[in-house]
Amino acid sequence: MTTALLEELLQEWLPKQRWFAGKDRGAQPVAIVSRRTLLGGESGGEPGDGLDGDPALLHLLIEVGPSTYQVLLGVRAELPAHLDHALVGHIDGLGVVYEATHDQHVMQALLGWVNDDITRDEIAFRREAGAQIDTAAPSLALSIEQSNSSVVFGEQTILKLFRIIVPGLNPDLEITRALTESGNRHIARLQGWIEADVDGIPTTLGLLQEFLRSGSDGWVLALTSVRDLFAEGDLHAEEVGGDFAAESERLGMATADVHSAMATSLPTGLAGTAEIAAWAGSMHDRLDAAAVAVPALAEYAAGIGEVFDALARHHDSVAVQRVHGDYHLGQVLRTDAGWVLLDFEGEPGAPIPARAALASPLRDIAGMLRSFDYASRYLLADHSTPPQLEYRAAEWAERNRDAFCVGYAKASGRDPREDRTLLRAYELDKAVYEVVYESRNRPGWLRIPLGSIERLLAA
Repeated sequence: MTTALLEELLQEWLPKQRWFAGKDRGAQPVAIVSRRTLLGGESGGEPGDGLDGDPALLHLLIEVGPSTYQVLLGVRAELPAHLDHALVGHIDGLGVVYEATHDQHVMQALLGWVNDDITRDEIAFRREAGAQIDTAAPSLALSIEQSNSSVVFGEQTILKLFRIIVPGLNPDLEITRALTESGNRHIARLQGWIEADVDGIPTTLGLLQEFLRSGSDGWVLALTSVRDLFAEGDLHAEEVGGDFAAESERLGMATADVHSAMATSLPTGLAGTAEIAAWAGSMHDRLDAAAVAVPALAEYAAGIGEVFDALARHHDSVAVQRVHGDYHLGQVLRTDAGWVLLDFEGEPGAPIPARAALASPLRDIAGMLRSFDYASRYLLADHSTPPQLEYRAAEWAERNRDAFCVGYAKASGRDPREDRTLLRAYELDKAVYEVVYESRNRPGWLRIPLGSIERLLAA
C-alpha cells in the first residue's frame, strides 16, 4: 500500500527535477523496483513498517519508461522549516517525505558510512585508501547539475549521486580511481564511492571526491574573456587584458598529461583499417539521420560526407585508449594549482560498454575545440551579429584553438593537428550532433554549429 502511494507522489514530483530525463515524454507510470531502508527501521521492510527513527532514509531505484533512477527520500514526522523546499509529499502512516540530499543529518550519516567502509542493507559504502574525510563537515546540496546531484561537505569533499543508473562500473569511478592512484595532479582525487548490485551486476551509485572550492569554471572564464574582447573598440584578442590564450595552452598541457596517465593506467590498443572504416560508417549514419531531421544541414552534407570518406580510407592504425568522452570547457576547473579535469562519466544513460570503449584522444580534443567555437559565439546567439563582432569571435576562437593544440603538443610531443583527417572527422561529427540538438532545443543557436561546419569544410 505504501509503495503505491510513494509511486503516486514520485510520478508528480519527478518531472520537476532538473536531472529527470523524461520530461518530453509526458506523464509516465513510476515503478519502484528496489527499496532499502538505510536509517530509521529494520532493513528490507515495507516503508511504513518499523520506520521508528526520525529521520528515516529510504533508498529507491525506480523505473520510468526506459530509464532507472536513483532517489534518496527522507521521512520525518514533521518537516523542519529549512527543509520545506525539499518536500515531496505526505503519506498517512508514514510521515512527511522529502528529498534527503538537503538534510544535513542524513547526509552526515551517509558520509560516516563511507568513512567507516561499511555495507548497509546490501549497499556498500567504500573509502579510498588514504582518503581523509571530515565526517562532521556540514553538507550543502548543489542545484547546478543536470544529470546528477551533488552534495558538498565542508571544504574538502563533494559527493556526486548518479541519478540515471546503468548497471556496471561507472567510468567516472573507474577513471578517477586510476588517476588518483597514479598521483595525477590534474583531477579531483577520489575519496570514496557507493555501490550495489543492480540486476546482479555491481553498479556505481555515487562517488566522493576532493572538493576544489577555489576552482573557477572553464566555461565561465572563457565567456569572460570573450566579453572583454567584445567590449574593446579596436584591439585584437592578444592585446586585451582578458586574453585567454595562455590559459588555453595550459589547458592543452593538462589534457595531454591526463591522456598520458590514462594510457599508462588503463587499457590501450590499436584500431586497424576495418575499425576505422566502422567509425566512418557510424559518422555517415548520424549525418544521414541529421540531414533528414534538419533541412538546413543538407547543403553541407556532401562536403561532410567526403571528410568521413577520407577517414574510411585512412589505412594507418590509430592508437586508442580510454578518454574523457564528453570533453568541453564546462568539464574543467582552473584552480590555484592549475587546470583540473572533471566528470569522466561519458554520456549518462548510455550502456557502460559504449562509455568505456577505447577511442583516439583526438575525440576529446575535438570536443574542446568545438567548445572554444561555442564560447566565442555564445554571447552573439539569438542576435543579428555586426561583422566586426563576428570577426572578433572568429579571431578569439582560432587563437584559443591554436593555443590549446600548442599546449597539447608541448606536453605530448605531437601536435594533434598533424592528424588532420581524424581530427576534422571528429569535429564535424560533433558539429552534426550539435545541429540536431540546437534545432530541437534552441533554434536560434543553429547558426553556431552550421557556421562551424562551413569554416571546417573551407579549411
